[in-house]
Amino acid sequence: MPATITQTNNIPLKKLFFSSALLLSLSVMLISWGATGHSKISQASSLSFNQQMQDFQAWVGFLTDHASDADYRKNTDPTEAPKHYIDIDSYPEFITTGRIPQTLDSAIALHGAAFVEDNGILPWAIERTFDSLRNCMIRHDFVKAEIFAADLGHYVADGHMPLHITTNYNGQLTGNTGIHSRYESTMINAFVGQILYTGTDATEVSNVNQYIFDYLYLNNSYCDSVLAADNYAKSLSSNYSSSIYKNALWAKSQSFTTPLFERASHALANLIYTAWLQAGSPSLTLTAIQNPLSVSNVELFQNMPNPFTSSTHINYTLRENTKVLMQVRDMSGFTIATLVNDSLAEGSHTIDWVPGNVAPGIYYLVLNTGKFIQVKKMVCLGGL
Repeated sequence: MPATITQTNNIPLKKLFFSSALLLSLSVMLISWGATGHSKISQASSLSFNQQMQDFQAWVGFLTDHASDADYRKNTDPTEAPKHYIDIDSYPEFITTGRIPQTLDSAIALHGAAFVEDNGILPWAIERTFDSLRNCMIRHDFVKAEIFAADLGHYVADGHMPLHITTNYNGQLTGNTGIHSRYESTMINAFVGQILYTGTDATEVSNVNQYIFDYLYLNNSYCDSVLAADNYAKSLSSNYSSSIYKNALWAKSQSFTTPLFERASHALANLIYTAWLQAGSPSLTLTAIQNPLSVSNVELFQNMPNPFTSSTHINYTLRENTKVLMQVRDMSGFTIATLVNDSLAEGSHTIDWVPGNVAPGIYYLVLNTGKFIQVKKMVCLGGL
């Protein structure tokens, strides 16, 4: 997908809206499924890992813990927000044919870059992240592959939240204002324990672009069902935090919400499996990615303080003399700093990282001994 979105002098309406005093509350509202739902979807993807994917079980904890990292990037990356939604019914051809241009190039050619960006680029963000995951696997860079897999899980989950696939994303056009957070967070937080499914084995996706758009088209059809459930619940109680409202919303939406969760988890497994197959089915165990501490030759501790500003302290223990490569990587997997690249003796070791002019954000501390890899998430609030 060679096309890129560039800034224009004409600021889209939605960007003006997001730059208002409502930015903070809206950014929270537009976290699809909320942290609870995202964690559930990513964790449950393992239920669909087939026999060939058993080594990927070692990724489940990372996928779960980092399922919402893409949302946190919205605070520091101005290009991130459009990746989480597509107002698919803003495209006139969707109203008449039920489809839109399915490549970024064709969408821009037909409607212009400003229109495409303002209405969201979710399907192409999914496709690009899939490509990055596959390419990391080809290079056997499984540390970076995990990061892209976590982002892939987030975007796939966004694509299974109906209100992230419509112009009426908050019910603002139908008298249902506020339904976005009521449905994805308030209700899900209360009833996530009742979202149960077992999963079916992942299969290879023959056409990734078509696969993504097929589930987007399907999931958009549930928008009216979400609004109808809200109308029913509001008829019983106007107190949206009451058990009466939440129980009613769940009662009317459970029948399609649970399948949306299940299909999201299954889609994530399908896409990870497909990326792995397209990469030539590389062995994950060669990099000791499972990394059990009971047999690992290294233990990396959480940096302190975390979050931090001017500096942070890092402790790690080597159980044998070994080569050590310790790097700081950003959310895209790029190396920001190399802290250690040396052969070290068995024992305890410490190092301080002074980020300097590094931008505030989430970073990964990656320690690689050649046999084992350990990763810790760090939150930098701002350098010197």
